[in-house]
Amino acid sequence: MDDQLARYLPLSEATFYVLVALDEPLHGYAIMQKVEAISEGNVVIGPGTLYGVFTTLEKQALIQKVREEERRKIYALTDKGRQVLAEQVRRMAIMLRNGELALAHLRKGERA
Repeated sequence: MDDQLARYLPLSEATFYVLVALDEPLHGYAIMQKVEAISEGNVVIGPGTLYGVFTTLEKQALIQKVREEERRKIYALTDKGRQVLAEQVRRMAIMLRNGELALAHLRKGERA
């Protein structure tokens, strides 16, 4: 893994979902709605949390404001943001595999 990306990881759950939601440019309210939908209701982000995440991600150059429509600021992932998201997904895939293996092993033990 690129050491430059490693310093952004691991992502919090809220930050992860904000980056995932930005697979297309969106404004804040649309991101809040999309995060709740794609997380199947498991993650609900309020405005305070969202704008804190925006501030951090903008400072880290993982997202950028691409335009404003009326009072809505539209954000998009940067190339660096896509790379960080890809690395987080890679790490999560390893975690998932290991968790599934551990549970399968535990289930076998229950039957013994």
